Amino acid sequence: MSTAEATADHGHGDINEPGKARETFRAITRDVAWIAESPKPHKAWLVALGIAMTMLGIGTYCIYKVLFTGIGVWGNSNTVCWAWDITNFVWWIGIGHAGTLISAVLYLTRQQWRVSINRSAEAMTIFAVMAAGLFPLLHTGRPWFAWWMFPLPNDMGSMWPQFRSPLMWDVFAVSTYATTSILFWFLGMVPDLATFRDRNASKGNNTKAMIYGLLSLGWRGSARQWHRYERAYLILAGLATPLVFSVHSVVSFDFATSQLPGWHTTIFPPYFVAGAIFSGFAMVLTLLIPLRFLFNLQHIIKQAHIHAMCKIMLATGMMVGLAYGTEFFIAWYSGNPFESFTFISRAFGPFWWAYFAMVSCNVLIPQFFWSNWVKNNNVVIWVLCIFVNIGMWFERFVIIATSLARSFLPSAWSYYHPTRYDIGVFVGTIGLFLTLFLLFFRFAPVVAMSEVKGASDEAHATGKKGSH
Repeated sequence: MSTAEATADHGHGDINEPGKARETFRAITRDVAWIAESPKPHKAWLVALGIAMTMLGIGTYCIYKVLFTGIGVWGNSNTVCWAWDITNFVWWIGIGHAGTLISAVLYLTRQQWRVSINRSAEAMTIFAVMAAGLFPLLHTGRPWFAWWMFPLPNDMGSMWPQFRSPLMWDVFAVSTYATTSILFWFLGMVPDLATFRDRNASKGNNTKAMIYGLLSLGWRGSARQWHRYERAYLILAGLATPLVFSVHSVVSFDFATSQLPGWHTTIFPPYFVAGAIFSGFAMVLTLLIPLRFLFNLQHIIKQAHIHAMCKIMLATGMMVGLAYGTEFFIAWYSGNPFESFTFISRAFGPFWWAYFAMVSCNVLIPQFFWSNWVKNNNVVIWVLCIFVNIGMWFERFVIIATSLARSFLPSAWSYYHPTRYDIGVFVGTIGLFLTLFLLFFRFAPVVAMSEVKGASDEAHATGKKGSH
């Protein structure tokens, strides 16, 4: 019997049979560790890495042009001053939200199904925040002066950050989010990195054992260490939970605090948070469905976990649809002609194609998740998640570009056309994200082995099969 079959079959028979729990735990370790221990990576992984690095190269060249020529190479204008750059920033920040939700909120509510996917989602969060941070930095036009945005002692007299600026809110919100996410992700990996250290040391791979040993911070698995670890993990989960709701709310304030029709609305914070969780879970499934198949992790990342994520996407997708309808209702109910015009222009103006792409992908597509046939067909789920990610990008574009392109004065109206450098920088951030995620999947413990073992039936003397 193969390792996968043995692990999948672990629920049959008496779970208290002597040695059964030990063998189950060893099987989980083997099934996760072989990805990093395999001398040659999977061919599909190499192809994906090659594509991702090519995209990263395109983005690097376009960033070089932006830095040495100026943001005039983008399609921005005096009218549409925020375009693809801020659209992509908000989109990437939103994608990172699923990782924090899975890691922190579901941990505090004791949802055991999170244990198989939380490590990948946490990594995705960090890489998405890294991609997002590039856009406001480049958009300032002078990224080499970015340190001016931090309240550091300086010799420039009254040159201090303007704390009433939404740009400053983003700096603090995103940096706090990134710091907490990295701590949470790394702390959770420490026991598993120690396992990798010991396995490589036993096989004589001294270089790898030394690297994993440094990263595991001297972990020995004593009762005292486990007690400290679980207490620290709980504290970080408590700190990270408010970030799920605060970070994207702060990002939405960039728009909501302005006087521009289409932006000046109080619905943005909950609307943005729901959309962020929606797009985040879509990206988790987009990444994990093919990798789960390629690396034979179906018995750890189970179909039940995919079902749970589909249900969350269905719920948040309906919240987003409600927000779309509420925006139109309030535009009519307010009696503000500028507000009414903005929303009519969104649906029937020059950017109508973007609006209907947004509604189709974000409101209609998730309704397929009501079907059990769809939820059991991973290829269909993967395709639907791609459309959801596209739709959420269009949502950000519609909010930003259409409101700016048709503001108060018709004399200032214009149309937005992205240039190849707009597209190239975006492609580059996708390449950066995929490159980092693929490297993480190859060399780090991609599944939280210690948590999967703790949630398994064999870890509980009176456990029921399928309780997790």
